[in-house]
Amino acid sequence: QVQLVESGGGLVEAGGSLRLSCAASGRTFRTYAMGWFRQAPGKEREFVAAITWSAGTTYYAEPVKGRFTISRDNAKNTVYLQMNSLKPEDTAVYDCAADPRYISGTYALRIPMHYRTWGQGTQVTVSS
Repeated sequence: QVQLVESGGGLVEAGGSLRLSCAASGRTFRTYAMGWFRQAPGKEREFVAAITWSAGTTYYAEPVKGRFTISRDNAKNTVYLQMNSLKPEDTAVYDCAADPRYISGTYALRIPMHYRTWGQGTQVTVSS
């Protein structure tokens, strides 16, 4: 059974930076891609970024383009989310996800329900 463990959240002032990590453990960890999502109070979970495991192709949500960078270390089974120029509206619980489903000939990496494995979440709070 694969488990995802996130770390790196915390409280930061607007304009600051944080780096989130998500480490996958398990005897046979395989995934086409990993993604980061976030959920603010009273809002639905939303896509932040994703990266394909083999090629390292990246995808970003518009609100974080140019500020966040997703990367992975295949040897460590770990994905990272470097968050720069943080804004108060980035405040949320951030979750990483793995093992997206292959549906109708594609992987819909921006859709949370397509992922089968999730971490426990880490809180990111950006003060103004």
